[in-house]
Amino acid sequence: MEFNKNILDIDPAEETERLVKWLKQSVQQRLRRTGAIVGLSGGIDSSTVVGLCARAFGPERVVAILMPDQDSDGQSEIFAQKVADRFGIKTIHHEITEAVKGFGGYDLRDAAIRAVFPEYDPAAGYKAKIVLPSNLLEDNSLNVFSVTIVTPAGEEKSKRLNPREYLQIVAASNLKQRSRMATLYYHAESRNYAVVGTSNKNEHDQGFLVKYGDGGVDIQLIAHLYKTQVYQLAAYLGVPQEVQDRTPTSDTYSAHQTQEEFFFRLPFATMDLLWYAQEHGIPAEQVAEVMDLTVAQVQRAYADFVQKHRSTEYLRLPSLKWGDTSTN
Repeated sequence: MEFNKNILDIDPAEETERLVKWLKQSVQQRLRRTGAIVGLSGGIDSSTVVGLCARAFGPERVVAILMPDQDSDGQSEIFAQKVADRFGIKTIHHEITEAVKGFGGYDLRDAAIRAVFPEYDPAAGYKAKIVLPSNLLEDNSLNVFSVTIVTPAGEEKSKRLNPREYLQIVAASNLKQRSRMATLYYHAESRNYAVVGTSNKNEHDQGFLVKYGDGGVDIQLIAHLYKTQVYQLAAYLGVPQEVQDRTPTSDTYSAHQTQEEFFFRLPFATMDLLWYAQEHGIPAEQVAEVMDLTVAQVQRAYADFVQKHRSTEYLRLPSLKWGDTSTN
């Protein structure tokens, strides 16, 4: 196979037509639902899904749910409303802070952070996030998370997390996504609509999603598309330019962080090409020459993709049942 930097280019008009047709058939004929509910964050993925749903069902049968919490970036809701206005769909603001508090999510997360940084106090203005090591092509370190706190004075401090605190922080933070899932299904069931997911291929296949959170939907509409292909669709659909230009963020923790530093460790334009090459068995030597990288850098990326996919397979598995041949 000839590998080049344009290999992920798609025909956005053709892809839109294909997805809109499949979406209508799936929702109306298989799920017996009459419209779509989408959790709209103001990011490129959910904005693209909203645009596709509006084409499939008409704006009057699509509702976007905005679900901020106390840690959310206020700009996200502004961007989300601009997207909704562009496609002419209704929005519902549904704050989830009290739901997460009810689960104890913030207290459990903060207790784990204080086990590493005893001085951490959100009430005093501290912020926090968890991050992976820097750029994968420049750093041969393992995917081991650190917690970073930002003091009220703006000073950043980081320490590597041990498994116990890491798992507690993630489990507590995932209560946000699971609260959002429950919220989406309330609004969907009260209208006889389907919940349409917004995870792209990067998030779905590499495991940047929460089981029964953002992974808990009726339809994964764009889970076959690399992030860079989602951008191509967004441009064709007319997603506002400021959303297309916005750096993808996780918007999970109080301290600002990009998806790259939180999980992927590579810019999407680079990662998608390397991942495509790895999936299609293209020799590292050929890829290195095209992308002006060393063979060692390409092989490092290949190994990272395989490791992330394998270690997060649990997230993509359905509930196991007696009689499944894979478990007997």
